[in-house]
Amino acid sequence: MTTAETGAPRLEDSSETLALRIPPAPAAQGAQDPSETLALRIPPPPAARGAQDPSETLALRIPPAPAPRSAQDPSETLALRVADLAAIPVQRPPQEAGESTEAAEAADTGQAGEGPADGTAAPRPKGGRDRYLDLLRALALVRVVIYHNFGWTWLPLLFPSMGVMFALAGSLMARSLSRPALGVIRGRLRRLLPPMWMFGAVTLTAMVLDGWGPDAEGHPNWWWGKLAFWILPLSTPPYADSLHGFGGHLPSSWAEQVVVPLWYLRAYLWYVLLSPLMLKAVRRLPWVTLLVPLALSAVLNSGLVDQSGRLMETATDFTTFGACWILGMAHHEGLLSRIPQYVVPSVAPLVLALGFWWLQQSPMDDPRVGPDLEAVPLAQAIWSFGCVMLLLHLSPSWQEWPRPLERFSGLVSLLNSRAVSVYLWHCVALVLTEPLIEPLWNSEFCYTHLRWLLSSQWFPLLVAVPLILAGLLLFGWVEDVAARRSPRLLPYPRRARGRRRG
Repeated sequence: MTTAETGAPRLEDSSETLALRIPPAPAAQGAQDPSETLALRIPPPPAARGAQDPSETLALRIPPAPAPRSAQDPSETLALRVADLAAIPVQRPPQEAGESTEAAEAADTGQAGEGPADGTAAPRPKGGRDRYLDLLRALALVRVVIYHNFGWTWLPLLFPSMGVMFALAGSLMARSLSRPALGVIRGRLRRLLPPMWMFGAVTLTAMVLDGWGPDAEGHPNWWWGKLAFWILPLSTPPYADSLHGFGGHLPSSWAEQVVVPLWYLRAYLWYVLLSPLMLKAVRRLPWVTLLVPLALSAVLNSGLVDQSGRLMETATDFTTFGACWILGMAHHEGLLSRIPQYVVPSVAPLVLALGFWWLQQSPMDDPRVGPDLEAVPLAQAIWSFGCVMLLLHLSPSWQEWPRPLERFSGLVSLLNSRAVSVYLWHCVALVLTEPLIEPLWNSEFCYTHLRWLLSSQWFPLLVAVPLILAGLLLFGWVEDVAARRSPRLLPYPRRARGRRRG
């Protein structure tokens, strides 16, 4: 095969000879691999040089001479013809300078392959997924939907979803900041804002059709100005407190119920913008940086600070989950792996006990329901911090699913690929269950035979699940467009043909 056929650069003078002297291997070299490695950089002819890398890398393995080496001349001579070198295929590095970082960004954000692949301290293959972190994110989303349907106050104690989601996002952000900070922030905003814009377009249209407008609050100019928060949620986007409910088919507070998830996007946006500074602080003063959000949360919730207003609302959310975000960053930086293994399991229960004690001391909104962790910011901050410490301390870093969990791989991958859409649209689905269930009470058959089902709290959840799936089909593709991927209606991964579940 000629050099033209192999695609190697053509050399004008193939008679040049390159002489090299190869030093013998050290005495400690084992007998299993008696070869030595020679690395050369062979510049191509001027016409074949690229603009980014003017040289090519060639790796050769030179076996030693079979005869014993002479003590007088401890080296050997290798003569190579340049024409022969030109015919050897060249191995390029995996990513040249100036190459696009879209693939790396997709891997960081959990969009490449299956399953935030959020960074962990343990090394893993480039673009690989950490199934453990994927599982945590999926459980967090499911717990949020269940909590908003049932309102069980013990669920946040069992699994603090919001603290877990912020910790995973913080770990991912720390991993991504190995690239230029401005590019990372721009990529995060590009993935976050388009799904919110789609949600806002539908929600605002519905509120306007139901009677909301510039005169609803008595300040038309402010009404138009605050709509900018639907474009960039630095503060809470405006919504209608009370509406007509489309002729009574929906509750008058339906708008307030469907915009509940927007606080998460607002807090996430601020964390992303401040992450470069927080990461520098973690690297210089890790333990102080971890405790600062908890200290600020204690000050804000001490009763000495007026918490009314948009600014304090944003500050409260930021300090409540800031320790979890920073803990995710510290975990990626290997902070937890540098302390003795017994420290986290010993300290975390004390942190949880402190958070639970503070929750019990706080006044309850409804004594019949009991204390609600979601309603006590400082208790939620402490409890979430303790739980996240334990979850990140475990961190098995699964590259492949354990066999008992393999059957849930498709569902977990779907939830991770559509995390923002599920979080935004699940409240809309829960609100829409009321007008769908109400006519069934007027049916004589359903009232007689299915009254037990209609009165069950599980029935709205059963109705909401297909509505959430419909929302993913209608609007989930926006996440693909935001990530610069080909739009997919339902990114449910298919199992390999011929593979059976264990």
